[in-house]
Amino acid sequence: MTLSGKTAIVTGSNSGIGLGAVEELARAGADVVLNSFTDDAQDHALAERIAKEHGVKARYIQADMSKPEDCRALIGKAGACDILVNNAGIQFVSPIEDFPTDKWNAIIAINLSSAFHTTAAALPMMRKAGWGRVVNIASAHGLTASPFKSAYIAAKHGVVGLSKTVALETAGQGITCNAICPGYVLTPLVEAQIPDQMKAHNMDRETVIREVMLERQPSRQFATTAEIGGTVVFLCSSAADQITGTTISVDGGWTAM
Repeated sequence: MTLSGKTAIVTGSNSGIGLGAVEELARAGADVVLNSFTDDAQDHALAERIAKEHGVKARYIQADMSKPEDCRALIGKAGACDILVNNAGIQFVSPIEDFPTDKWNAIIAINLSSAFHTTAAALPMMRKAGWGRVVNIASAHGLTASPFKSAYIAAKHGVVGLSKTVALETAGQGITCNAICPGYVLTPLVEAQIPDQMKAHNMDRETVIREVMLERQPSRQFATTAEIGGTVVFLCSSAADQITGTTISVDGGWTAM
């Protein structure tokens, strides 16, 4: 399939799952807009590398997803948005009674509210074009829960609900909205945690991954950023024209338990 002629905006995309989505969308022929809150030379160099590798247009636009005005301005600065991937997110772990208010507010703003603001700005463009795809990166924690992650789980459940509402409001207009719910994905952030886990549990790399980090993931394997990106591309394909308002789990069986 080809997404040639389409423009995809991916929030939080200078690393991890977001970058994986950018890579796969560009591989499928879409022009891409990368985003994060930083504005470094390496951010723009990343866009240049993707453009050269895949023969598409790629650029980097700085926008802080904790700020509603930045979220909406990102869409405006891009100038076009056929595909919107809401991926930006942060995490903090604490018991509810000790959970800092500023951390709660930041997680809700970046993980949930940003998707509302970008979607609200992008939908008029999609309606005018008669075609659009909104893909929200939720989580297995958008369908289930764990202790000490109250803000993250509340936000990701909210993303799933928002996806359903957008799907209903755009049904029959050539626009779909779905949420992908990854389990544990091998991102640079997760990779950096492995040595500390090895030390804490006195285990080798493979054992700590299988027995500690992936305890809740029955496959005992990380999903890859390319696999999540490939799922994004599938949801943008004609095969997914009638898939809207639902969740797709990429979690190695986590939510089947």
